[in-house]
Amino acid sequence: MSLCRRFCLAAVVAIAIALPATGTAALERIRVVATTGMIADAAAQIGGDGIEVRALMGPGVDPHAYRQTRTDIVAMANADLVLWNGLYLEAQLEDFLLDLAGNNRVVAVADAVPENLLIGSDDYENRFDPHLWMDPNLWSHVVINIRDALIDAHPPGEDVFRANADAYLARLRELARYTDAALSSVPSESRVVVSSHDAFNYFGLAYGFDVVGIQGISTESEAGLRRVAELVDMLVERNVRAVFVETSVSDRNIRALIEGAAARGHEVVIGGELYSDAMGSPGTYEGTYIGMIDHNATTITSALGGRAPDTGMQGFLN
Repeated sequence: MSLCRRFCLAAVVAIAIALPATGTAALERIRVVATTGMIADAAAQIGGDGIEVRALMGPGVDPHAYRQTRTDIVAMANADLVLWNGLYLEAQLEDFLLDLAGNNRVVAVADAVPENLLIGSDDYENRFDPHLWMDPNLWSHVVINIRDALIDAHPPGEDVFRANADAYLARLRELARYTDAALSSVPSESRVVVSSHDAFNYFGLAYGFDVVGIQGISTESEAGLRRVAELVDMLVERNVRAVFVETSVSDRNIRALIEGAAARGHEVVIGGELYSDAMGSPGTYEGTYIGMIDHNATTITSALGGRAPDTGMQGFLN
Protein backbone atom coordinates (compact mmCIF):
# COMPACT_ATOMS: atom_id res chain seq x y z
CA MET A 1 0.00 0.00 0.00
CA SER A 2 1.38 3.40 -0.96
CA LEU A 3 2.34 6.02 1.63
CA CYS A 4 -0.46 8.26 0.37
CA ARG A 5 -3.04 5.49 0.72
CA ARG A 6 -1.80 4.65 4.21
CA PHE A 7 -2.05 8.32 5.24
CA CYS A 8 -5.58 8.61 3.87
CA LEU A 9 -6.60 5.39 5.58
CA ALA A 10 -5.20 6.55 8.90
CA ALA A 11 -7.02 9.86 8.59
CA VAL A 12 -10.37 8.26 7.80
CA VAL A 13 -10.00 5.72 10.60
CA ALA A 14 -9.06 8.44 13.09
CA ILE A 15 -12.15 10.45 12.16
CA ALA A 16 -14.31 7.34 12.40
CA ILE A 17 -13.03 6.46 15.85
CA ALA A 18 -13.78 9.98 17.02
CA LEU A 19 -17.43 9.66 15.99
CA PRO A 20 -19.75 8.92 18.92
CA ALA A 21 -21.27 5.45 19.06
CA THR A 22 -25.05 5.35 19.28
CA GLY A 23 -27.45 2.87 20.79
CA THR A 24 -25.31 -0.22 21.27
CA ALA A 25 -23.40 0.96 24.34
CA ALA A 26 -26.62 1.43 26.33
CA LEU A 27 -27.66 -2.12 25.39
CA GLU A 28 -24.19 -3.48 26.23
CA ARG A 29 -24.01 -5.17 22.86
CA ILE A 30 -20.74 -5.40 21.00
CA ARG A 31 -20.59 -4.16 17.43
CA VAL A 32 -19.41 -6.73 14.91
CA VAL A 33 -18.70 -6.14 11.25
CA ALA A 34 -18.32 -9.18 8.97
CA THR A 35 -17.21 -9.11 5.37
CA THR A 36 -19.46 -11.87 3.98
CA GLY A 37 -23.00 -12.91 4.71
CA MET A 38 -21.92 -16.41 5.71
CA ILE A 39 -19.64 -15.06 8.45
CA ALA A 40 -22.26 -12.53 9.58
CA ASP A 41 -24.90 -15.26 9.81
CA ALA A 42 -22.68 -17.47 11.96
CA ALA A 43 -21.80 -14.53 14.21
CA ALA A 44 -25.49 -13.66 14.62
CA GLN A 45 -26.37 -17.26 15.51
CA ILE A 46 -23.62 -17.41 18.14
CA GLY A 47 -23.85 -13.87 19.49
CA GLY A 48 -27.61 -13.68 19.75
CA ASP A 49 -28.80 -10.58 21.58
CA GLY A 50 -25.30 -9.88 22.83
CA ILE A 51 -24.03 -8.51 19.53
CA GLU A 52 -25.01 -6.24 16.69
CA VAL A 53 -23.83 -7.60 13.33
CA ARG A 54 -23.35 -5.88 10.02
CA ALA A 55 -22.34 -7.66 6.81
CA LEU A 56 -20.44 -5.56 4.27
CA MET A 57 -21.32 -7.75 1.29
CA GLY A 58 -24.94 -8.50 0.50
CA PRO A 59 -26.68 -10.83 -1.98
CA GLY A 60 -25.04 -11.05 -5.38
CA VAL A 61 -21.85 -9.31 -4.25
CA ASP A 62 -18.55 -10.84 -5.37
CA PRO A 63 -16.07 -10.79 -2.44
CA HIS A 64 -13.07 -11.34 -4.73
CA ALA A 65 -13.61 -7.96 -6.37
CA TYR A 66 -15.19 -5.99 -3.51
CA ARG A 67 -13.49 -2.75 -2.43
CA GLN A 68 -14.23 -0.94 0.80
CA THR A 69 -16.28 2.26 0.73
CA ARG A 70 -15.88 5.16 3.12
CA THR A 71 -18.98 3.92 4.96
CA ASP A 72 -17.32 0.52 5.34
CA ILE A 73 -14.18 2.13 6.75
CA VAL A 74 -16.20 4.02 9.36
CA ALA A 75 -18.16 0.89 10.31
CA MET A 76 -15.03 -1.23 10.70
CA ALA A 77 -13.12 1.42 12.60
CA ASN A 78 -15.99 1.78 15.08
CA ALA A 79 -16.57 -1.96 15.47
CA ASP A 80 -15.56 -3.89 18.55
CA LEU A 81 -14.70 -6.81 16.26
CA VAL A 82 -14.16 -7.20 12.52
CA LEU A 83 -14.47 -10.71 11.09
CA TRP A 84 -13.20 -11.59 7.64
CA ASN A 85 -12.67 -14.88 5.85
CA GLY A 86 -9.03 -14.56 4.83
CA LEU A 87 -7.27 -17.02 2.51
CA TYR A 88 -7.31 -14.21 -0.06
CA LEU A 89 -11.09 -14.32 -0.52
CA GLU A 90 -11.37 -10.57 0.07
CA ALA A 91 -8.45 -9.89 -2.26
CA GLN A 92 -9.11 -6.17 -2.74
CA LEU A 93 -9.73 -5.62 0.98
CA GLU A 94 -6.74 -7.52 2.31
CA ASP A 95 -4.25 -4.65 2.59
CA PHE A 96 -6.81 -2.48 4.35
CA LEU A 97 -7.79 -5.21 6.82
CA LEU A 98 -4.18 -6.04 7.65
CA ASP A 99 -3.48 -2.37 8.30
CA LEU A 100 -6.62 -2.02 10.41
CA ALA A 101 -5.53 -4.99 12.54
CA GLY A 102 -2.63 -2.90 13.80
CA ASN A 103 -4.98 -0.94 16.07
CA ASN A 104 -8.32 -2.77 16.01
CA ARG A 105 -9.60 -6.25 16.80
CA VAL A 106 -9.63 -7.92 13.36
CA VAL A 107 -9.81 -11.70 12.88
CA ALA A 108 -9.45 -13.75 9.68
CA VAL A 109 -11.66 -16.67 10.73
CA ALA A 110 -10.63 -19.12 7.99
CA ASP A 111 -6.90 -18.54 8.36
CA ALA A 112 -6.80 -20.60 11.56
CA VAL A 113 -8.27 -23.74 9.95
CA PRO A 114 -5.57 -26.47 9.87
CA GLU A 115 -3.71 -26.49 6.55
CA ASN A 116 -4.19 -30.25 6.13
CA LEU A 117 -7.92 -29.55 5.66
CA LEU A 118 -7.37 -26.91 2.98
CA ILE A 119 -7.13 -27.20 -0.81
CA GLY A 120 -4.21 -25.44 -2.49
CA SER A 121 -4.81 -22.70 -5.04
CA ASP A 122 -3.69 -23.12 -8.64
CA ASP A 123 -4.09 -19.38 -9.19
CA TYR A 124 -1.94 -18.02 -6.37
CA GLU A 125 1.29 -19.48 -5.02
CA ASN A 126 1.26 -20.34 -1.32
CA ARG A 127 -2.45 -19.59 -1.11
CA PHE A 128 -5.43 -21.85 -0.40
CA ASP A 129 -8.95 -22.13 -1.77
CA PRO A 130 -11.02 -19.83 0.49
CA HIS A 131 -14.50 -21.32 -0.20
CA LEU A 132 -14.67 -23.40 2.99
CA TRP A 133 -18.39 -22.85 3.50
CA MET A 134 -19.23 -25.29 0.68
CA ASP A 135 -18.69 -28.17 3.13
CA PRO A 136 -20.75 -27.81 6.36
CA ASN A 137 -18.35 -30.04 8.29
CA LEU A 138 -15.41 -27.87 7.28
CA TRP A 139 -17.35 -24.67 7.92
CA SER A 140 -17.87 -25.87 11.49
CA HIS A 141 -14.16 -25.18 12.11
CA VAL A 142 -14.74 -21.59 11.03
CA VAL A 143 -17.81 -21.33 13.26
CA ILE A 144 -15.69 -22.36 16.26
CA ASN A 145 -13.15 -19.67 15.32
CA ILE A 146 -15.95 -17.10 15.17
CA ARG A 147 -17.15 -18.23 18.60
CA ASP A 148 -13.67 -17.83 20.05
CA ALA A 149 -13.25 -14.39 18.47
CA LEU A 150 -16.54 -13.25 20.05
CA ILE A 151 -15.48 -14.59 23.46
CA ASP A 152 -12.14 -12.81 23.18
CA ALA A 153 -13.90 -9.55 22.23
CA HIS A 154 -16.57 -9.85 24.94
CA PRO A 155 -15.60 -12.24 27.80
CA PRO A 156 -18.83 -11.64 29.81
CA GLY A 157 -20.77 -13.32 27.00
CA GLU A 158 -18.72 -16.52 27.00
CA ASP A 159 -21.34 -18.86 28.47
CA VAL A 160 -24.03 -17.63 26.07
CA PHE A 161 -21.71 -17.71 23.08
CA ARG A 162 -20.63 -21.28 23.84
CA ALA A 163 -24.20 -22.50 24.32
CA ASN A 164 -25.39 -20.81 21.12
CA ALA A 165 -22.43 -22.17 19.19
CA ASP A 166 -23.12 -25.71 20.39
CA ALA A 167 -26.72 -25.43 19.23
CA TYR A 168 -25.69 -24.03 15.86
CA LEU A 169 -23.04 -26.71 15.34
CA ALA A 170 -25.71 -29.35 15.96
CA ARG A 171 -27.80 -27.78 13.19
CA LEU A 172 -24.78 -27.86 10.88
CA ARG A 173 -24.37 -31.58 11.56
CA GLU A 174 -28.01 -32.06 10.58
CA LEU A 175 -27.37 -30.08 7.40
CA ALA A 176 -24.33 -32.24 6.61
CA ARG A 177 -26.39 -35.41 7.02
CA TYR A 178 -29.06 -34.11 4.64
CA THR A 179 -26.62 -32.96 1.97
CA ASP A 180 -24.75 -36.25 2.12
CA ALA A 181 -27.95 -38.29 1.80
CA ALA A 182 -29.32 -36.21 -1.08
CA LEU A 183 -26.12 -35.92 -3.08
CA SER A 184 -25.26 -39.61 -2.67
CA SER A 185 -28.41 -40.39 -4.67
CA VAL A 186 -26.95 -38.76 -7.82
CA PRO A 187 -25.76 -41.47 -10.27
CA SER A 188 -21.96 -41.71 -10.27
CA GLU A 189 -21.68 -40.95 -14.00
CA SER A 190 -23.63 -37.70 -13.50
CA ARG A 191 -21.55 -36.28 -10.66
CA VAL A 192 -20.14 -33.31 -12.52
CA VAL A 193 -20.84 -29.74 -11.43
CA VAL A 194 -19.91 -27.11 -14.02
CA SER A 195 -20.22 -23.51 -12.84
CA SER A 196 -18.85 -20.05 -13.46
CA HIS A 197 -15.78 -20.22 -11.21
CA ASP A 198 -13.99 -22.67 -8.92
CA ALA A 199 -16.09 -22.09 -5.81
CA PHE A 200 -17.11 -25.73 -5.32
CA ASN A 201 -13.84 -27.60 -4.78
CA TYR A 202 -14.57 -28.34 -1.12
CA PHE A 203 -18.06 -29.45 -2.12
CA GLY A 204 -16.60 -31.83 -4.69
CA LEU A 205 -14.09 -33.25 -2.22
CA ALA A 206 -16.74 -33.79 0.46
CA TYR A 207 -19.36 -35.43 -1.75
CA GLY A 208 -17.42 -37.12 -4.52
CA PHE A 209 -18.23 -34.78 -7.42
CA ASP A 210 -16.02 -33.53 -10.21
CA VAL A 211 -16.29 -29.75 -10.14
CA VAL A 212 -15.32 -27.58 -13.08
CA GLY A 213 -15.17 -23.79 -12.99
CA ILE A 214 -14.82 -21.79 -16.17
CA GLN A 215 -12.78 -19.24 -14.24
CA GLY A 216 -10.32 -20.01 -11.45
CA ILE A 217 -10.80 -19.70 -7.70
CA SER A 218 -10.98 -15.92 -8.06
CA THR A 219 -13.51 -14.31 -10.38
CA GLU A 220 -10.74 -11.86 -11.25
CA SER A 221 -9.17 -14.52 -13.49
CA GLU A 222 -10.17 -14.55 -17.14
CA ALA A 223 -11.78 -17.36 -19.12
CA GLY A 224 -10.36 -17.34 -22.64
CA LEU A 225 -11.76 -18.85 -25.81
CA ARG A 226 -9.44 -21.81 -25.47
CA ARG A 227 -10.75 -22.59 -21.98
CA VAL A 228 -14.36 -22.42 -23.18
CA ALA A 229 -13.54 -24.68 -26.14
CA GLU A 230 -11.90 -27.22 -23.81
CA LEU A 231 -14.94 -27.28 -21.59
CA VAL A 232 -17.30 -27.70 -24.55
CA ASP A 233 -15.27 -30.77 -25.49
CA MET A 234 -15.65 -32.07 -21.94
CA LEU A 235 -19.41 -31.53 -21.94
CA VAL A 236 -19.76 -33.52 -25.15
CA GLU A 237 -17.34 -36.31 -24.22
CA ARG A 238 -18.82 -36.85 -20.75
CA ASN A 239 -22.41 -36.31 -21.89
CA VAL A 240 -22.95 -33.55 -19.33
CA ARG A 241 -26.50 -32.28 -19.74
CA ALA A 242 -26.75 -29.56 -17.07
CA VAL A 243 -24.56 -26.67 -15.97
CA PHE A 244 -25.11 -24.11 -13.22
CA VAL A 245 -25.05 -20.33 -12.94
CA GLU A 246 -24.01 -18.49 -9.78
CA THR A 247 -25.85 -15.63 -8.12
CA SER A 248 -22.71 -13.52 -7.64
CA VAL A 249 -21.05 -14.13 -11.03
CA SER A 250 -22.13 -13.17 -14.56
CA ASP A 251 -23.70 -16.03 -16.54
CA ARG A 252 -21.96 -14.91 -19.75
CA ASN A 253 -19.41 -17.74 -19.79
CA ILE A 254 -21.97 -20.39 -18.88
CA ARG A 255 -24.14 -19.34 -21.80
CA ALA A 256 -21.08 -19.47 -24.07
CA LEU A 257 -20.64 -23.11 -23.04
CA ILE A 258 -24.26 -23.91 -23.81
CA GLU A 259 -24.02 -22.25 -27.22
CA GLY A 260 -20.74 -24.04 -27.97
CA ALA A 261 -22.24 -27.40 -27.06
CA ALA A 262 -25.31 -26.70 -29.18
CA ALA A 263 -23.04 -26.01 -32.17
CA ARG A 264 -21.71 -29.53 -31.65
CA GLY A 265 -25.22 -30.98 -31.56
CA HIS A 266 -25.14 -31.52 -27.78
CA GLU A 267 -27.98 -30.02 -25.73
CA VAL A 268 -27.05 -28.58 -22.34
CA VAL A 269 -29.47 -26.77 -20.04
CA ILE A 270 -29.04 -24.58 -16.98
CA GLY A 271 -29.65 -26.90 -14.05
CA GLY A 272 -30.33 -24.05 -11.68
CA GLU A 273 -28.82 -21.09 -9.89
CA LEU A 274 -26.35 -21.75 -7.09
CA TYR A 275 -25.21 -19.56 -4.24
CA SER A 276 -21.43 -19.48 -4.33
CA ASP A 277 -19.79 -16.40 -2.79
CA ALA A 278 -22.94 -14.81 -1.35
CA MET A 279 -26.19 -15.94 0.24
CA GLY A 280 -29.75 -15.07 -0.74
CA SER A 281 -31.78 -12.00 0.19
CA PRO A 282 -31.98 -11.02 3.88
CA GLY A 283 -35.12 -12.30 5.57
CA THR A 284 -35.36 -15.37 3.31
CA TYR A 285 -34.40 -18.95 4.12
CA GLU A 286 -31.78 -18.82 1.36
CA GLY A 287 -30.45 -15.69 3.08
CA THR A 288 -29.08 -17.92 5.86
CA TYR A 289 -26.07 -20.20 5.62
CA ILE A 290 -28.16 -23.31 6.23
CA GLY A 291 -30.70 -22.24 3.62
CA MET A 292 -27.94 -21.44 1.13
CA ILE A 293 -26.36 -24.90 1.39
CA ASP A 294 -29.76 -26.64 1.50
CA HIS A 295 -30.68 -24.84 -1.72
CA ASN A 296 -27.42 -25.76 -3.44
CA ALA A 297 -27.53 -29.43 -2.45
CA THR A 298 -31.19 -29.78 -3.40
CA THR A 299 -30.75 -27.98 -6.73
CA ILE A 300 -27.68 -30.01 -7.74
CA THR A 301 -29.29 -33.29 -6.69
CA SER A 302 -32.48 -32.64 -8.64
CA ALA A 303 -30.70 -31.35 -11.76
CA LEU A 304 -28.31 -34.29 -11.98
CA GLY A 305 -30.82 -37.10 -11.54
CA GLY A 306 -30.75 -37.68 -7.78
CA ARG A 307 -33.59 -37.73 -5.26
CA ALA A 308 -34.30 -34.74 -3.04
CA PRO A 309 -37.53 -33.10 -1.85
CA ASP A 310 -38.39 -30.01 -3.88
CA THR A 311 -38.66 -27.98 -0.69
CA GLY A 312 -35.34 -29.15 0.72
CA MET A 313 -34.22 -30.38 4.11
CA GLN A 314 -36.71 -28.44 6.23
CA GLY A 315 -39.44 -27.75 3.70
CA PHE A 316 -38.48 -24.07 3.47
CA LEU A 317 -37.25 -23.86 -0.12
CA ASN A 318 -39.55 -22.27 -2.68
